[in-house]
Amino acid sequence: MGASLHQGITISQAQIPTEFPTTRYQGSKSKLVDWIWSQLADIEFHTCLDAFGGTGVVAHHLKRMGKCVTYNDALTFNTLIAHGLIENEAEHLSEADIEWLLSQHESIIYPHFVRDTFDGIYFTTDENAWIDQTITNIRALTPSVAGWSYRQSLAFFALCQACISKRPYNLFHRRNLYLRFAPVARSFGNKTSWDRPFDDAFRRYAAEANRAVFSNGQSHHALCGDALDAPGNYDLVYIDPPYVPERGQAVDYRGFYHFLEGLAHYDAWADTVDLTSKHRRLRPQPSPWIDRRCVAAEFDRLFQRFRDSTLVVSYRSDGVPNEAELTALLGRYKRSVRVAHYGRYQYALSTNGRSGEMLLMGV
Repeated sequence: MGASLHQGITISQAQIPTEFPTTRYQGSKSKLVDWIWSQLADIEFHTCLDAFGGTGVVAHHLKRMGKCVTYNDALTFNTLIAHGLIENEAEHLSEADIEWLLSQHESIIYPHFVRDTFDGIYFTTDENAWIDQTITNIRALTPSVAGWSYRQSLAFFALCQACISKRPYNLFHRRNLYLRFAPVARSFGNKTSWDRPFDDAFRRYAAEANRAVFSNGQSHHALCGDALDAPGNYDLVYIDPPYVPERGQAVDYRGFYHFLEGLAHYDAWADTVDLTSKHRRLRPQPSPWIDRRCVAAEFDRLFQRFRDSTLVVSYRSDGVPNEAELTALLGRYKRSVRVAHYGRYQYALSTNGRSGEMLLMGV
């Protein structure tokens, strides 16, 4: 399609990246990953499953520590990103790739689904057209093969992060484009990021994605599906599910990032979008992991499924199930359960100052 066939090289151990790329993802463990690793340092393990991988920051850190990592997430857009940042060991986007991705090509017919469907909701008309063009170019970057190439996945990461960076609250939960342009004093957000051209943001995040690619000499995999269905056996399973609070709404990542999930299924997006909703969400899909009536039973099923592995659970101290209940559930399958508390930690958009991060380890 006119794209460079640059394949990149394997990065030496001396060049292993020290930081995960910038992410504004709700619930990211980027600020906690060093603490999490410090709690695991005395546990012997080689193979590991990040069962609710999210941003991939924990899986990427485990890869940096020399582990053999399998990433899993229920959302396709997250898995595509992990495909590029974790499973990928050598391929990078070249400068020629990036310029090609950011250009319009006469040989390509560009759809306009985002421009037509999301007018005035999240981005301007011109920005929506840019998104249609860029996702189409990403899909055309490499010859048609089964699945996405690593270079396509790196480019998809850059597109998703560029979109998130230009969103108030970094979410897609409300129709609130007006907040970017309202002439009022702001106590939140980053207007510099909101005003940055999409091309510039894409280039920035593509460069960060390239710097995150390395080989640790192991084989890694990125999977998409229910954590219970993740195949294989692992020395350690890290479990960081959506958080269900004692009161209020559970964290619904599919609802918060439906726009990015739609981009990952661009051809089928029109068949899954809820046109009756003001912000054009995807049609809801029930999940027991965000239902306080079912979540304890899901934890139990997952603990039983991976009972032969060391089980490590990240959760919040004010969650459902609570610490005592989770400890008891783990105790059904593990001889020893230890709980570590990070202490007070203010989560993005949270007004609950009592909540703290805790890590439960069953061996």
